[in-house]
Order: sequence, then structure tokens, then C-alpha cells
Amino acid sequence: MSAQENQAKILVLATEDCAYPGADATGQAHMSYPENTYILRVRAPVMFPEKFYLDCFTKGIYGIIIMSCGVECPYEGAYNALAARIEKVYAIMRDQGLDSRRLRLTGICTVCTRAFVKEVKQMNDLMAELGPPGSGKKAA
Repeated sequence: MSAQENQAKILVLATEDCAYPGADATGQAHMSYPENTYILRVRAPVMFPEKFYLDCFTKGIYGIIIMSCGVECPYEGAYNALAARIEKVYAIMRDQGLDSRRLRLTGICTVCTRAFVKEVKQMNDLMAELGPPGSGKKAA
């Protein structure tokens, strides 16, 4: 098993209108972030049901960052619906003994390169502290 396969996997759901261009700008600026980060470009993260996030944790993802446009989302009502969905996921995570800090909703704009790197590094540090989901670490 390589060192990369042994690292905590972090999934970033990056909205195609805001966060994904921000991630792209981060790469173009040659800014580095942990290599165990997997970026998935999505139209609107509100399309993902609660089960998606929980399945990610059971399939080896340690942490998920949803990088959205925030209240400036081009789809009316989508951000508020997403925030409500994530609150439901947090409740399920707590019921299952999963630390809710493994899932983070944040706003990242097209030029937010420093914020992008900061979010990923913070999640990576937290995942190093918590270990794999279900490892028996205390839930927040």
C-alpha cells in the first residue's frame, strides 16, 4: 500500500460556478494543498441526498467539504435547501457516532485561492486527529 493510499481521503464537492473555478485558480497559482484531496465538480450540491454523505464515510472518505457559492447561488433557494439538508446529515451523523466536523459547508468564490487552501488544510489536519470514520473517536 502506498503512502497516498494510507492517507485520509478528503472529498471536495465544488460548485461549477464558484468553487471549482476557485480550485482551478489555486492550481494555476501553483499553490499546494494535501494530495489526498479529491475534487468533484458539481452543478449544485443540493442534488445530493443525505445518504450520499453517509455512504462516502462508509466507503473510505474521511472528510467532506462542500464548497458552494453560498447565498449567491444561481439556483434560487438551492443554498437554503442545501444548508437544511446538511443539518439533517449532521443529526444522522451524531446518531451514528460520527463526528459532525467531518462534513463542512463553506462558501468559496472564483478567486478565493487562499480560502480554498485553508479549508483543505484545516480538514486534513482534523482528519489526521480524528482518524477514519467509525474509529471510536469522540463525536462532536
